[in-house]
Amino acid sequence: MIRVELSKMLRRPLTWVTIVALNALPTLVAVLLALTDIGPRPGTGPPFLSAVLTDGTLFPLAALGIVLPLFLPVAVAVVGGDAIAGEVQSDTLRYLLVRPVSRLRLLVAKLTSIIAFVVLATLVVALVAYVEGKLLLGKATGGVVSVSGSALTQTQMAERTGMAFVYVVLAMLGVAAIALLLSTMTDSAVAAALGTIGFLVASTVLLGLDAAESVKPYLVTRYWLSFVDLFRDPIRWTDVIHGVLAQLAYLVVFAGAAWANFATRDVNR
Repeated sequence: MIRVELSKMLRRPLTWVTIVALNALPTLVAVLLALTDIGPRPGTGPPFLSAVLTDGTLFPLAALGIVLPLFLPVAVAVVGGDAIAGEVQSDTLRYLLVRPVSRLRLLVAKLTSIIAFVVLATLVVALVAYVEGKLLLGKATGGVVSVSGSALTQTQMAERTGMAFVYVVLAMLGVAAIALLLSTMTDSAVAAALGTIGFLVASTVLLGLDAAESVKPYLVTRYWLSFVDLFRDPIRWTDVIHGVLAQLAYLVVFAGAAWANFATRDVNR
């Protein structure tokens, strides 16, 4: 079942249109930086964007910082919202369940395909940004400077970039689970996607509200950009670990709620 869902995800035009759209803004940013040679001041703009004019190999990290706060979550919301609701809209869900496939197995397959989409989309963004950085932006002349100001070796940089990639994927687990839950609660893929986006907008608004200080550590968007701490010397693990644990908690709670709702849903109406 998982293999079938992964194959469907790879064959769907929505998957590739969404990935192309994700790469549009980082590509535009790379072109503008190359043409103007003007970057943001250090400490401003998306992470690492101020450093790419002197080292284009950092542009994959800058690209992830560009898409992570908004565009990647929206993409996951769209794909996740379509998981079950899309089957209802196309009138294929009841036929899927006629076969000897349990609802839990179908839900796990759907969640796996959403996570696979996140991995694929993140990998394509990073690879495209790496090529753009090498071709359009600055050439590294020495060791990479960490966020703390000390030099990192190429081996350290490769290891930390790999960890950042994994962290970005994990950061989307909560979004995937929320979208999957809403997809089991409605017959409209658009409604499920919009509901997920609304949840993320609410989380972002609360992050900027002093009165919400007590709930900020539990908000789904709270630790998304904590992958920057992987590039400090030494690595600052506190927010990274909190971010991973928060996403796993969202995954367990919302995926569990999705199963509880889907297990009792009447799909024949």
